[in-house]
Amino acid sequence: MRFDLITIFPEFFGGPLDHGIVRRAREARLIETRICDLRSFTRDRHRTVDDRPFGGGEGMVMKPEPLFDAVESLLGGSADAARAADSRTAIVLLSAAGKLFKQQTARRLAKLDRIVLICGRYEGVDERVAEHLASDELSVGDFVLSGGELAAALIVDATTRLIPGALGNEDSAINESFSALGEAMSLAPSAATAQRPPAPRALLDHPHFTRPQSFRGWDVPEVLVGGNHQEIRLWRQKMALEKTRRNRPDLLGLDQPSN
Repeated sequence: MRFDLITIFPEFFGGPLDHGIVRRAREARLIETRICDLRSFTRDRHRTVDDRPFGGGEGMVMKPEPLFDAVESLLGGSADAARAADSRTAIVLLSAAGKLFKQQTARRLAKLDRIVLICGRYEGVDERVAEHLASDELSVGDFVLSGGELAAALIVDATTRLIPGALGNEDSAINESFSALGEAMSLAPSAATAQRPPAPRALLDHPHFTRPQSFRGWDVPEVLVGGNHQEIRLWRQKMALEKTRRNRPDLLGLDQPSN
């Protein structure tokens, strides 16, 4: 897979792409990352990438021309033509106004051959980029960042680790938060629900413990050191459900508690 990152701060990615799974995947040639300096596609001596918004308002807005030129240069033609010819390429605009990036989004992206990530800055990006250039407009959370570079690094990491061969243990991408599907998680199923398999649900990961077995008076749950694998499996299912209810009830269709 190839990642193209379009940014006005190309030096930003020197750290995030040079460590851990992303670095190992690059060295194993599972992925390729290329940084594109957006200012290289400007046409004035000041290398301007932003301008005042029509209608007034705060801040500056990123101009469409450099972004269209950058993407089309990378793809070797118009973005529409490139997408029509190759459905395995995504052009992703990082934006606080985008759809929420989730684990299933990462799984979808991991099946592609190429992802172009547009890192927004300033007050926002000209809407014509979202409407006519990007195939996806994504946000990494319900908060506002200074720019899309951090979000792009998150997406590269989350997507790379799902590519076959990127992880030392492929099961690591299955038995983790948002990936494991709930089995018979109800603690007290009714007779009606007991007769049919429950609908799959995305859950948070179960709690993990390691040595020492006792730390400052807090002991590892006895079930984990007893050696009964069936009891351990059931305990982990129960605790995953409890943790999901406590921290992310929205994943179970419940109300999200206010922070």
